Amino acid sequence: MTDDFSIRQAIDHIQAGRIRVPAFQRGFVWDPDRVAYLMDSLFKGYPIGSLLLWRTRERLRTERQLGPYELPAQDPDYPIDYVLDGQQRLTSVFGVFQTEADPVEAEDWLPVYFDYRADVDAQESQFVALASDQVDPDRHFPLNTLFDSVSYRQATQAFDVETAEVVDNMQAQFKEVKLPVHTFETDDRASVGIVFERVNRMGVELDTFQLLSAWTWSEDFDLQERFEDLAERLGPFGFGDVGDDTNLLLRCCAAIVARDASPAALVSLSGAEVRRRFDEIVNGIEGAIDFLRSNLHVYSLKNLPYSTLLVPLSVFFASPNGKGVKVTDDARAEIVRWFWRACFTRRYSSGVLRNLKIDIDRAAQLGEGNDQDSELADIGGVIAMNIFSDSRFIVTSVNTKTFVLMLAQEDPLSFVSGSPVMLEDVLRDYNRSEFHHVYPRSYLNKTGVESSDANRLVNFAFVSAQDNKTLGGVAPSEYRVHMSEATIPDILEHALCPESTFVDDYDQFKRDRNDILLRRAFELLDFPWPFGDA
Repeated sequence: MTDDFSIRQAIDHIQAGRIRVPAFQRGFVWDPDRVAYLMDSLFKGYPIGSLLLWRTRERLRTERQLGPYELPAQDPDYPIDYVLDGQQRLTSVFGVFQTEADPVEAEDWLPVYFDYRADVDAQESQFVALASDQVDPDRHFPLNTLFDSVSYRQATQAFDVETAEVVDNMQAQFKEVKLPVHTFETDDRASVGIVFERVNRMGVELDTFQLLSAWTWSEDFDLQERFEDLAERLGPFGFGDVGDDTNLLLRCCAAIVARDASPAALVSLSGAEVRRRFDEIVNGIEGAIDFLRSNLHVYSLKNLPYSTLLVPLSVFFASPNGKGVKVTDDARAEIVRWFWRACFTRRYSSGVLRNLKIDIDRAAQLGEGNDQDSELADIGGVIAMNIFSDSRFIVTSVNTKTFVLMLAQEDPLSFVSGSPVMLEDVLRDYNRSEFHHVYPRSYLNKTGVESSDANRLVNFAFVSAQDNKTLGGVAPSEYRVHMSEATIPDILEHALCPESTFVDDYDQFKRDRNDILLRRAFELLDFPWPFGDA
């Protein structure tokens, strides 16, 4: 429903307490110059975007003040319009033109003035935000008088005819301004969740976590504090960053409580139910992380191909009363198969909510002891046969993270000393410095190989920055002298590298290693090798 406001109407609605700011909105962050720039856009009739209001009769437990202004109590006979999008613009308009409320926090708030002596220019602004000692009465007119007839009359009475006409025209222009408003009316939280999800897709920063906190907070339970405590507990294990990803934590909550991690399910959660089952939620998240660390060498959220993988796993490990979930050999094998199939088939790159709902239900069934009949690993899709030969090594990409974890399963060895790579240290930090080319890029460039070809996954291994420096940018047959000769066969085997590594034929090396990598991937996926024996 569209219902555009004049500036006067917007001020009246705010002063009557009908327009309010929910706690899940961020605070007012515009600086005074940006506020003044908005006034220039309104004056010149430039588009400023629509305000999005959520109309409901359900009052949120926690609300935010409107910028530096405290909002008055609302009339219980009227519904509330919560600002979902446009808070910065609405606060600016109210602060500039209203005359009744004093700012509670006025440190960064400055009045805005119309510079009636400035040259009229389509690009340059005629509006400025000024401290009192910067105001020149002979050129600066206060905008907060425009909608107060008494104040306006007093402020203009000394003007000559020409100046009065300029200021009167400016006032008339602002009185004609209409603020575009779209009002979404519902008391259904599921619908609000969908709106949130779609507005988020448009790049507007709305925090679903703070929304849920507003609905689940109580005097003896603060969801945000509980998540902060959980992050602190996970920090020593390399997963402290889970606590920073509040939307991921909320998905885990919704999946465990409602078996559904969609936005509609998130905002439909019962606060009392979340509070009652929070220990179960914590057990699920901690159990999932422990499984990833112990079985798959995942030591940080950063090197997990999809953070979403944590959600179904949390459902499997969620248990009440602090009891741990007993993982049978069959269940462990099923989860590991599901993990690799989800990664290699890029399960959560599209159709995320649909696939997540399926996996949540199946993980719950597996957690209930249905080992033999589990369908968790029954995932459609196929592995891309060119995943290693064509994909570039980019530490943040899904394919690279999957490749790195696959190599980690082989317990890689240092290319120089032959000693085991300290995987937990390497993968907890997870950065590019611990992975280098098997065929050095500088060597390949000298032989005419493009950098784009050198940077394929097939040409990377666990090679630390120090080892890479020792080996140097020479042909593999030359850097071999820096390796421990007795351990070279083991180094190659644990790096999934072929015997042809040292023949200095990059094309042959790529073919041979790609074959080894694909065969290992099919073993992890528990798929039959489709090409017969070599």
